Amino acid sequence: MPKMKTSRAAKKRFRVTPTGKVLYLRAGLRHNLGKKSSKRRHALGEVATLAKPATGEALRLLGRR
Repeated sequence: MPKMKTSRAAKKRFRVTPTGKVLYLRAGLRHNLGKKSSKRRHALGEVATLAKPATGEALRLLGRR
């Protein structure tokens, strides 16, 4: 059985904590920032936790399962 390859795209987008949670940065903070409120920009800049149903898929792409 060959080694499982890590998805390079997933590696750049997700980070796994020691407890197994998957963290990611929210989309929408790259352009058109002038029309977004500062509250919205601040919220988009924070690290978010991936939802439970999508965690398994992200871990599989990262070669963790």
